[in-house]
Amino acid sequence: MPVATVRIPASHPAFAGHFPGRPIVPGVLLLAEVVEAVRAHGIALDPLQVGAVKFVATVGPDAELRIEWDAVDAASTRLRFEVGQVVDGQATRCASGHFDLSPTAR
Repeated sequence: MPVATVRIPASHPAFAGHFPGRPIVPGVLLLAEVVEAVRAHGIALDPLQVGAVKFVATVGPDAELRIEWDAVDAASTRLRFEVGQVVDGQATRCASGHFDLSPTAR
């Protein structure tokens, strides 16, 4: 399973309004990080269709995130992913789901 690690800095503009006094990473930003990680490993996700996503824990500023996804082969119609927040070397799941792939997104 491919893996990427990212950190969303406290200075990210998304924290300005999400939410005042208790900033958390918006779900759409978590999904954007997954897409960027997958694309950085050479997988085209165009056109992109979100099949399902489940957010199970909030993520705050400066959190280290571990993104894992299934390898994609010619027969794949889905790319499953999981996002974990890393604390003391251990990743706790905060989101998971899948993208539905078109025949050209391989």
